[in-house]
Amino acid sequence: MIFETERLIVRKLVASDLKAFHKMQSNPKVMQYTTGIVKSLAAHKIELRDLISKYDRIDNNFWIYAVERKKDTAFIGTVALVKNAKGIDEIGYRFLEAFWGVGFGTETCKGLITYCKRNKFDKLTAYVVDANIASKKIIEKLGFQIEKKQLAEDIQLPETKYLLDL
Repeated sequence: MIFETERLIVRKLVASDLKAFHKMQSNPKVMQYTTGIVKSLAAHKIELRDLISKYDRIDNNFWIYAVERKKDTAFIGTVALVKNAKGIDEIGYRFLEAFWGVGFGTETCKGLITYCKRNKFDKLTAYVVDANIASKKIIEKLGFQIEKKQLAEDIQLPETKYLLDL
Protein backbone atom coordinates (compact mmCIF):
# COMPACT_ATOMS: atom_id res chain seq x y z
CA MET A 1 0.00 0.00 0.00
CA ILE A 2 1.24 3.48 -0.89
CA PHE A 3 -1.35 5.35 1.18
CA GLU A 4 -4.97 5.13 2.21
CA THR A 5 -7.87 7.49 2.73
CA GLU A 6 -11.20 7.03 4.46
CA ARG A 7 -12.71 5.04 1.58
CA LEU A 8 -9.74 4.18 -0.65
CA ILE A 9 -6.45 2.35 -0.84
CA VAL A 10 -3.73 3.46 -3.25
CA ARG A 11 -1.39 0.61 -4.13
CA LYS A 12 0.92 -0.63 -6.84
CA LEU A 13 -0.70 -1.93 -9.98
CA VAL A 14 -0.77 -5.72 -10.40
CA ALA A 15 -1.37 -7.94 -13.42
CA SER A 16 -4.86 -8.87 -12.21
CA ASP A 17 -5.89 -5.19 -12.65
CA LEU A 18 -5.86 -5.68 -16.43
CA LYS A 19 -9.61 -6.10 -17.02
CA ALA A 20 -10.60 -2.95 -15.07
CA PHE A 21 -7.53 -1.04 -16.32
CA HIS A 22 -8.53 -1.83 -19.91
CA LYS A 23 -12.16 -0.87 -19.25
CA MET A 24 -11.03 2.53 -17.95
CA GLN A 25 -8.38 3.16 -20.61
CA SER A 26 -10.63 2.11 -23.49
CA ASN A 27 -13.48 4.45 -22.54
CA PRO A 28 -13.43 7.46 -24.91
CA LYS A 29 -14.99 9.66 -22.20
CA VAL A 30 -12.17 8.83 -19.78
CA MET A 31 -9.51 9.42 -22.42
CA GLN A 32 -10.95 12.58 -24.02
CA TYR A 33 -8.83 15.01 -21.98
CA THR A 34 -5.66 12.92 -22.01
CA THR A 35 -4.31 11.28 -25.12
CA GLY A 36 -7.71 10.65 -26.63
CA ILE A 37 -6.36 7.30 -27.80
CA VAL A 38 -8.33 4.14 -27.05
CA LYS A 39 -6.18 1.00 -27.30
CA SER A 40 -6.83 -2.73 -27.53
CA LEU A 41 -6.73 -5.17 -24.62
CA ALA A 42 -3.41 -6.52 -25.93
CA ALA A 43 -1.91 -3.02 -25.98
CA HIS A 44 -3.15 -2.35 -22.45
CA LYS A 45 -1.64 -5.64 -21.27
CA ILE A 46 1.75 -4.44 -22.53
CA GLU A 47 1.21 -0.97 -21.04
CA LEU A 48 0.23 -2.40 -17.64
CA ARG A 49 3.24 -4.73 -17.63
CA ASP A 50 5.50 -1.75 -18.40
CA LEU A 51 3.96 0.39 -15.64
CA ILE A 52 4.43 -2.44 -13.13
CA SER A 53 8.07 -2.95 -14.17
CA LYS A 54 8.85 0.72 -13.45
CA TYR A 55 8.35 0.23 -9.71
CA ASP A 56 11.68 -1.58 -9.44
CA ARG A 57 13.73 0.80 -11.60
CA ILE A 58 16.23 2.96 -9.72
CA ASP A 59 15.97 5.82 -12.22
CA ASN A 60 12.16 5.71 -12.50
CA ASN A 61 10.41 9.08 -12.58
CA PHE A 62 6.95 7.85 -13.59
CA TRP A 63 4.72 6.12 -11.04
CA ILE A 64 1.15 5.07 -11.75
CA TYR A 65 -0.74 3.50 -8.85
CA ALA A 66 -4.08 1.72 -8.61
CA VAL A 67 -6.90 3.26 -6.61
CA GLU A 68 -9.21 0.71 -5.05
CA ARG A 69 -12.29 1.02 -2.91
CA LYS A 70 -11.78 -0.33 0.61
CA LYS A 71 -15.24 -1.82 1.08
CA ASP A 72 -14.91 -4.32 -1.78
CA THR A 73 -11.35 -3.88 -3.18
CA ALA A 74 -12.83 -2.80 -6.53
CA PHE A 75 -10.31 -1.16 -8.87
CA ILE A 76 -11.78 2.29 -9.52
CA GLY A 77 -8.92 4.16 -11.20
CA THR A 78 -5.32 5.29 -11.17
CA VAL A 79 -3.31 8.14 -9.73
CA ALA A 80 0.06 9.27 -11.08
CA LEU A 81 3.19 10.99 -9.85
CA VAL A 82 5.54 12.01 -12.66
CA LYS A 83 8.76 13.94 -12.09
CA ASN A 84 9.34 16.46 -14.88
CA ALA A 85 12.66 17.72 -16.25
CA LYS A 86 12.76 20.50 -13.64
CA GLY A 87 12.33 18.00 -10.81
CA ILE A 88 8.78 19.05 -10.00
CA ASP A 89 6.27 16.28 -9.48
CA GLU A 90 3.14 16.30 -11.61
CA ILE A 91 -0.02 14.59 -10.44
CA GLY A 92 -2.68 12.99 -12.57
CA TYR A 93 -5.65 10.73 -12.04
CA ARG A 94 -8.22 8.73 -13.96
CA PHE A 95 -11.28 6.85 -12.82
CA LEU A 96 -13.69 4.38 -14.32
CA GLU A 97 -16.74 6.33 -15.43
CA ALA A 98 -18.96 4.44 -12.96
CA PHE A 99 -17.05 6.13 -10.11
CA TRP A 100 -17.29 9.74 -11.32
CA GLY A 101 -19.09 12.33 -9.26
CA VAL A 102 -18.85 10.68 -5.82
CA GLY A 103 -15.78 12.47 -4.48
CA PHE A 104 -13.13 9.85 -5.19
CA GLY A 105 -11.04 12.29 -7.25
CA THR A 106 -10.89 14.82 -4.44
CA GLU A 107 -10.29 12.14 -1.81
CA THR A 108 -7.48 10.56 -3.83
CA CYS A 109 -5.77 13.89 -4.49
CA LYS A 110 -6.04 14.94 -0.83
CA GLY A 111 -4.42 11.65 0.14
CA LEU A 112 -1.71 12.12 -2.47
CA ILE A 113 -0.94 15.64 -1.22
CA THR A 114 -0.62 14.30 2.35
CA TYR A 115 1.64 11.50 1.08
CA CYS A 116 3.83 14.01 -0.78
CA LYS A 117 4.11 16.30 2.26
CA ARG A 118 5.08 13.35 4.44
CA ASN A 119 7.77 12.42 1.92
CA LYS A 120 9.19 15.97 1.77
CA PHE A 121 8.08 16.94 -1.74
CA ASP A 122 8.43 20.69 -2.35
CA LYS A 123 5.83 21.33 -5.05
CA LEU A 124 3.23 19.61 -7.13
CA THR A 125 2.00 20.60 -10.54
CA ALA A 126 -1.12 19.58 -12.42
CA TYR A 127 -2.18 20.17 -16.00
CA VAL A 128 -5.93 20.36 -16.59
CA VAL A 129 -7.59 20.70 -19.98
CA ASP A 130 -9.84 23.74 -19.62
CA ALA A 131 -12.92 21.83 -20.79
CA ASN A 132 -12.45 19.30 -17.97
CA ILE A 133 -14.56 21.19 -15.44
CA ALA A 134 -14.63 18.36 -12.86
CA SER A 135 -10.81 18.16 -12.65
CA LYS A 136 -10.52 21.93 -12.59
CA LYS A 137 -12.84 22.04 -9.55
CA ILE A 138 -10.83 19.35 -7.74
CA ILE A 139 -7.46 21.00 -8.33
CA GLU A 140 -8.64 24.47 -7.39
CA LYS A 141 -10.51 23.20 -4.28
CA LEU A 142 -7.24 21.62 -3.09
CA GLY A 143 -5.36 24.92 -3.26
CA PHE A 144 -3.47 24.63 -6.53
CA GLN A 145 -2.80 28.04 -8.07
CA ILE A 146 -2.86 28.87 -11.77
CA GLU A 147 0.65 29.19 -13.12
CA LYS A 148 -0.11 29.63 -16.82
CA LYS A 149 -2.51 28.96 -19.65
CA GLN A 150 -1.22 27.05 -22.65
CA LEU A 151 -2.04 24.61 -25.42
CA ALA A 152 -1.59 20.94 -24.48
CA GLU A 153 1.23 19.67 -26.66
CA ASP A 154 -0.12 16.15 -27.10
CA ILE A 155 -3.82 16.81 -27.74
CA GLN A 156 -3.73 20.47 -28.84
CA LEU A 157 -6.45 21.62 -26.44
CA PRO A 158 -6.30 24.69 -24.17
CA GLU A 159 -5.10 23.73 -20.71
CA THR A 160 -4.09 25.33 -17.45
CA LYS A 161 -0.92 24.53 -15.56
CA TYR A 162 -1.43 24.62 -11.78
CA LEU A 163 1.15 24.66 -8.98
CA LEU A 164 0.87 23.79 -5.31
CA ASP A 165 3.63 24.67 -2.84
CA LEU A 166 3.85 22.05 -0.14
